[in-house]
Amino acid sequence: MTDSMTTLMDDVKAKNPAEPEFHQAVEEVVESLELVLERRPEYRSARILERIIEPERVVLFRVPWVDDQGGVQVNRGFRIEMNSAIGPYKGGLRFHPSVNLGILKFLAFEQVFKNALTTLPMGGGKGGSDFDPKGKSDGEVMRFCQSFMTELFRHIGPNTDVPAGDIGVGGREVGYLFGQYKRLANEFTGVLTGKGLGWGGSLIRPEATGYGTVYFAAEMLGTRDETLEGKTCLVSGSGNVAQYTAEKLLDMGARVVTLSDSGGYVYDEAGIDRDKLAWVMALKNERRGRISEYVDQYPDAVHTPVVDGADHNPLWAHDADCAFPSATQNEINEKDARNLVANGVYVVAEGANMPTVAEGLEVFLDAGILYGPGKAANAGGVAVSGLEMAQNSMRFNWSREEVDERLHRIMRDIHSTCVRTAEEFGTPGNYVNGANIGGFLKVADAMMDQGVV
Repeated sequence: MTDSMTTLMDDVKAKNPAEPEFHQAVEEVVESLELVLERRPEYRSARILERIIEPERVVLFRVPWVDDQGGVQVNRGFRIEMNSAIGPYKGGLRFHPSVNLGILKFLAFEQVFKNALTTLPMGGGKGGSDFDPKGKSDGEVMRFCQSFMTELFRHIGPNTDVPAGDIGVGGREVGYLFGQYKRLANEFTGVLTGKGLGWGGSLIRPEATGYGTVYFAAEMLGTRDETLEGKTCLVSGSGNVAQYTAEKLLDMGARVVTLSDSGGYVYDEAGIDRDKLAWVMALKNERRGRISEYVDQYPDAVHTPVVDGADHNPLWAHDADCAFPSATQNEINEKDARNLVANGVYVVAEGANMPTVAEGLEVFLDAGILYGPGKAANAGGVAVSGLEMAQNSMRFNWSREEVDERLHRIMRDIHSTCVRTAEEFGTPGNYVNGANIGGFLKVADAMMDQGVV
């Protein structure tokens, strides 16, 4: 990094202490944007990058609720409204014990670039709570969601900020949140995406992030005249993104051999076929069970539990062609990245947000593999959220085939933007630079047009 960029990062770390994920996300983008600021000094003089790094608004609030035993519980709620230069804030809500200000700022910062890449008019935001829905009854989740929305509704709206789901926030939670918003605001409007199909939701929305990640991987392979047919794929996670990543991989003729959760992972050498995947979906979405139960149903598979303090994740040490990290941030460390490359993986498409540490990213770039960073590869989820917003505005629903085709087209366009931009700035094949610069240019030009606001 140049001296000016080093100074910028020092300032970011001083202003935002104890937020390592946010520092990591900013530093990755800053390294890419040195190429832009050399050519476009007007961005530097207008301090566009400094303004993108600073959230437009941060909302922090308490969320009191009553559990099934009548005890009062208190959680923290957050909404980071990062940038609205190209549209209303758009980004998910995450309910998980790990949620804190730094993690949500990193996610909101990534969302700005991701949303810009979709070409849809959406700014970037993120929110959530340290509430853990795991093990809670439906009544407890409902009471928490209603308390959370009682404060959040003041800060959101269909033309201001449109949240969606994320880790810990699925159809059940979105339903409770929307019901409370409707009750408080006295209006039925598209203020949340990921809604039920019977009340404003879009077809393909649950599948969109996973499907889009696979479409992006297919586009990357297409640059080498290859397809996903017959490829062995490692998938982490077993939630929404992982499930539909696996489903679309099967549609394209690939073989999925792993899935995981916070307790460990399963390796099924025979492949996780459609029947097995349907069983996993029922396990996770209906019974809310653990992936370790997979080996009880399919005893030829092997479950490997998480080992606290281990220096690598053995899920990433199997022979394969493609990897789809779809669980959470920083799940691939440097050793994992080296294991992936050593064991034949030459396609990595990130279904999760920033699942690879900075050192692992460098391993992938140095090896010259096809590496699709999350802000490009997993943009399908927010893209279909944008399509849901459009359908809500028209009071109209598109067919499954039409939404899927629009999603596929958006992912092709994102891939083309990444390839074209990387080449334009002298780093052909570098999807990290392509995504960071491509997203930045759209937001930066809008901010220049709108003045110092």
